[in-house]
Amino acid sequence: MARQLPYPHPGEILLEDFLKPMGISQYRLAKEIGVPPRRIGEIVAGKRAITADTALRLAAFFGTDAQSWLNLQGDFDTAKARDALADVLAGIHPFEPGFTIEREQPEQAPREDFLP
Repeated sequence: MARQLPYPHPGEILLEDFLKPMGISQYRLAKEIGVPPRRIGEIVAGKRAITADTALRLAAFFGTDAQSWLNLQGDFDTAKARDALADVLAGIHPFEPGFTIEREQPEQAPREDFLP
């Protein structure tokens, strides 16, 4: 069974908080904001991310701000990545002040001074 992510896909929010309550179809939204209907369908289905282009269009149509749409997408993407990388992230030890990594210094070519 898939684990439920803490943040819903922005398409779910678009559908449940905007389209359904306002009685707007996905097709109408697509036409109003000048994008292919397939784009809205894929966003609502959770198969496509909200890009800056789409966020700006949604913000203009709904009277919201583009950054809110992008933040929803960023939160979703981060939660999804955190879930996928859980084992890897658990193995990464935080930086400790005072800890240094010794690096090998690259060999320098001998310097040749050219004097007239």
